[in-house]
Amino acid sequence: MFKFDEICELIRLVGSTKVASVEIEHAGTRLRIDGVGRGPVVEASVATPVVASESTEGAATTLARGGSEPAPADAAPADDHLHWVTSPIVGTFYRAPNPDADPYVKVGDFVEQGHTLCIVEAMKLMNEIESDLSGTIVKVLPENAKPVEYGERLFAVRPN
Repeated sequence: MFKFDEICELIRLVGSTKVASVEIEHAGTRLRIDGVGRGPVVEASVATPVVASESTEGAATTLARGGSEPAPADAAPADDHLHWVTSPIVGTFYRAPNPDADPYVKVGDFVEQGHTLCIVEAMKLMNEIESDLSGTIVKVLPENAKPVEYGERLFAVRPN
């Protein structure tokens, strides 16, 4: 298990550099710190539980207490073979091009690389988010017309 001081130092280092992410595994515990965008985001796991937080301070405090935050109810089951499509920007998530249209993709759909998965609206610009690999959609995480953050997981895709 990582010590609180070690985690805090890693968060400071990643936050003060342009490092995209750091992932360390030690004694059965995996720690990942994503540093690009809105500041460091910490994920840690022991076996399958995951601690993730938008606030690095809250995550570090939770880890220091030895507790864990509950996984979101809509999180996809832990599967090392899933690929996560994440939001490249902060904005509003839309599953379809307009309110009356069918969604771009549904769970179970096969998508090719470059296929449009959704739209993230930012500052009145509609940004089409495309699949960066071919595979099957396993999970759609955000609700339609809800805000998403940079780096937030949007889709779980099982590569084919």
